[in-house]
Amino acid sequence: MSGLEPVRAETTRMFQEASSASQAVRAQLDLDAASISAIGAELRRLAPRAVITCARGSSDHAATYAKYLIETHTGVLTASAAPSVSSIYGVTQDLSGCLFVALSQSGRSPDLLAAAAAAKSSGAAILAICNSADAPLVAAADLYIEVRAGLETSVAATKSYLATLAAIARMVAAWTDNREFAANLESLPTLMDQSWALDWSAALPALESAEHLYVVGRGLGLAAAQEVALKCKETCGLHAEAFSSAELRHGPFTLLNEGFPALLFSQADATQPGVAALAHELVQRGVTVLLAGDRSAGAIELPTAEAVAELAPILVVQSAYRMIATLAVRRGFDPDHPAHLRKITETL
Repeated sequence: MSGLEPVRAETTRMFQEASSASQAVRAQLDLDAASISAIGAELRRLAPRAVITCARGSSDHAATYAKYLIETHTGVLTASAAPSVSSIYGVTQDLSGCLFVALSQSGRSPDLLAAAAAAKSSGAAILAICNSADAPLVAAADLYIEVRAGLETSVAATKSYLATLAAIARMVAAWTDNREFAANLESLPTLMDQSWALDWSAALPALESAEHLYVVGRGLGLAAAQEVALKCKETCGLHAEAFSSAELRHGPFTLLNEGFPALLFSQADATQPGVAALAHELVQRGVTVLLAGDRSAGAIELPTAEAVAELAPILVVQSAYRMIATLAVRRGFDPDHPAHLRKITETL
């Protein structure tokens, strides 16, 4: 096993930390109701003309979720910043009247800090969503949401990613004063526990020997596809790429064949019919289709907990993490020791 003694998936830190993600969300619900409500009120007062997200790695996948959630619930344009514009090129942008949302597990990466400082000097209000309360990013922010994932030692971030999604969802529910959405969030920890217990072993035969994989979602589900593809690469040695189900048809579609599986994520919203049509078409072409969140004749169904569309991307990733930890071991890897990676990556 890559020079290491064989391990069992359930003994890895990745497995154990992912299984505890619901505890972080429970902590958020128990401890942060007043602060989240205050942030929601402040965002209504600010009424930002645009939202700019800034993140790297898994945190950037969380930013994708934030984009779709913010735009579909508030109508406010949300775009991803390129940190190098300020950290490398030194360009000053006019961000007056904007909300700059910096997402980070550690809150210490130099490029993220530089981008946040530049945004603040350009007139933006800074909201940090971070897992480290004493991080420089938090000190530089106007508003702060604590992820509350606690110590995370696995190189592959799991519980901090899921807790970040939960924090984003709570922030949007508070911003829009959407009491129905907020009520749904109260059930999230229980749903996460249910999702962790779901059996995705049906996916393993198709992925154990695969060399390539497409992970596909759309809308709110695109972030889940991005995160699962990354985890397949870094822990399983599986070349996986994430696509929107619409974007897949612009070129990448041609590569899918009998030896090139596709993992599709669907949630119960307006994107579901398109994902279902794609699943059907791929099955007809002889592609092995793994489908979570819906059913399609000929596809391998991966069970999901029933939930509103906004929470589905959190739950599907929770289930996927368990499957990926097992897949990594079956492919001969230790998911706690990805080659050439460190827990905290600091880029300029």
